[in-house]
Amino acid sequence: MITATAWVPRGHAAAYPTKYVFDEDEYARISKLAKLELDDAKDDLEDARKGLAKSNGTAEAEDNATGGVSLDQGDERENGAQVQDETADDDDLKEYDLEHYDDEPGAMEAEDDDDEDDRGNNSIFGNIKSLAYYKDQNEDPYITLPEGGDQSDEEERDELQILPTDNMVLAARIEDEVAHLEMYVYEDSADNLYVHHDVMLPAVPLCVEWLNTKPNSDGEQGNFAAVGTMDPDVELWDLDVVDCMYPSAILGQNSQSAPEIPADLTSTKKKKRKSKKANTAYHVDSVLALAANRQHRNLLASASADKTTKLWDLNTCTAAHSYSHHADKVCALSWHPTQSSVILSGSYDRTIVAADMRAPTSAVPRWGVESDVEQVRWDPHDDNTFYVSTENGVLHCFDARQLPSSPEQSKAKWRLQAHENSLSSFSINPAVPGFIATGSTDRTVKLWNVGGESSGPSMVVSRDLGVGKVFSTSFAPDDPVAFRLAVAGSKGAVQVWDTSTNKAVREAFATRVKMPVPADGEVKERLIAIERDEEEEEEEAEAEAEENAGEGGWESMEED
Repeated sequence: MITATAWVPRGHAAAYPTKYVFDEDEYARISKLAKLELDDAKDDLEDARKGLAKSNGTAEAEDNATGGVSLDQGDERENGAQVQDETADDDDLKEYDLEHYDDEPGAMEAEDDDDEDDRGNNSIFGNIKSLAYYKDQNEDPYITLPEGGDQSDEEERDELQILPTDNMVLAARIEDEVAHLEMYVYEDSADNLYVHHDVMLPAVPLCVEWLNTKPNSDGEQGNFAAVGTMDPDVELWDLDVVDCMYPSAILGQNSQSAPEIPADLTSTKKKKRKSKKANTAYHVDSVLALAANRQHRNLLASASADKTTKLWDLNTCTAAHSYSHHADKVCALSWHPTQSSVILSGSYDRTIVAADMRAPTSAVPRWGVESDVEQVRWDPHDDNTFYVSTENGVLHCFDARQLPSSPEQSKAKWRLQAHENSLSSFSINPAVPGFIATGSTDRTVKLWNVGGESSGPSMVVSRDLGVGKVFSTSFAPDDPVAFRLAVAGSKGAVQVWDTSTNKAVREAFATRVKMPVPADGEVKERLIAIERDEEEEEEEAEAEAEENAGEGGWESMEED
């Protein structure tokens, strides 16, 4: 299953990504991160032991009161029976003489004649002291490098190359209870999509956002991915490094750069983690949405199930501000396209807030909808318009200048029942005004023309792209590939649909933008995906059958 995707614009990825280097500095950094995780695990284990001891003590007291057998007596009997079983097993194994299993032939006869030192020479490591070794492997005459070794390295380097005309697509994936972030390379001219590399994640990923700033630097440019998961931390991964073991930085309680945490939060880690009390320094629950500020590249906003929105300074990897504008989980974020300090947030409390992050204590305009919010987006072609999708499949269009007296009195410019099921994702085309794609858990992707002020929104085309329940839809950010739509869902597959090759799309938007024309003049609909073998297709079919058999599934998890 793929829960989220994000495009990387052309020209930002390194032409030749580097291999991960595990040096002393990296070892020290990872040791600190591992120690934090180990301390958490020890705390959880200690709590579990105390809980078990408490429950055992209660059960023992009840047994003594009713005349039953105590747990200690039962353990003694079980231990006695276990010792007898182990003794019987030893007697059965003696005939195989496993203690001398690794001895060289003739070693048993030598034991009667030779002393202990001589017997040592017959063991598998008996002659290790007589072996010759070289500090420099180049001096060892028995070590030879295969011919063409440099050529092999050059071929591997070429395989990792990313061209200036290539796009990268980030996909947050969960498969067989293993979470990872996949980096795809999309070659538009070759109709090719493939996985370039991936990294392991600690928990189920919920959102991903591309960053063009290197964390813990003074605004240095980079190519990074921010990932929010079921854990309360945000991980920042360097996309130009292959085979990474740990993220470059972590935003949250386990951040390595958090010198100014309030004194009341510097008690034991166990108390901080178990209390789950919202604070201004970090999230204490799952991170549900991320939004990078494209005008102030060092700013990243995060929304969490702890009902807060955090504004992170990537130069220091600390929380600059914390906002509590909602009464329930905050699940969607979107920065204003021109007013760089204004951000839109949506929540399970069925409200949408447009807040100026420079004034955290001021009153904020608030709009309401009839169902839980799924996603919010500002219109890049109209500064005063924003869109909201909801759990009941409705797409709303609001005018930010029309402020309601209360959320219940909100009036949308128009309201569209786009899908019967949850409208989990939608994307606004950056190059074509009024062109919107929506995706739903009903397994369909629909393209809409919402540019007509008088006629209202109208559906252009509806397709089932074979990705299962749709969790992510996103148009490419670059003008040459603006019609490319990345779609992903419950089947764990990513499809890139060239919507400009669809006849209905070409007819609907021919007057607004110049449509690309193939060299041969014939337009054939394009859908690019990774080629999958028969085994993967069989596994997908089995997973789909299990999914259809019951109510289970990612989107059906009940709220706490």
